[in-house]
Amino acid sequence: MKKSYSYILDQLPYAHPFLFVDEILNAHDTGIDGSYTFKADADFYSGHFKNNPVTPGVILTECCAQIGLVCLGIYLMGKDEAEKTVGISMSSSEMDFLLPVFPGERVKVISELKYFRFQKLKCHVKMYNEQDKLVCKGILAGMMR
Repeated sequence: MKKSYSYILDQLPYAHPFLFVDEILNAHDTGIDGSYTFKADADFYSGHFKNNPVTPGVILTECCAQIGLVCLGIYLMGKDEAEKTVGISMSSSEMDFLLPVFPGERVKVISELKYFRFQKLKCHVKMYNEQDKLVCKGILAGMMR
């Protein structure tokens, strides 16, 4: 039976059009996996790039942060604590981009916990496309509040 992680999605401090999490696939004490499909009609595609739309790297980073950092933080805090207060501010990101993501593509983000102490969360993230090819990877850190 598939476990429900709807409480994590319910606690996210984002809304359309800046929500880049469709589903949490798996969550545990050492990481989280989730997915998102980039909407073909998203505003940023009209100018990035003209006649050849590609998802901006900053949006790929945001998707990795929402799934790999914020969702993981909510999970690690626990359902009851997350309902009281959820907030995170990203303190650092170091990302490498390897492949483009085009409008309409579904990606999967896999996050592995590096540490969570004193409300600081740091993790390694990897994003894969539907062909299971690595799109980008990096290290993200933030403060839970």
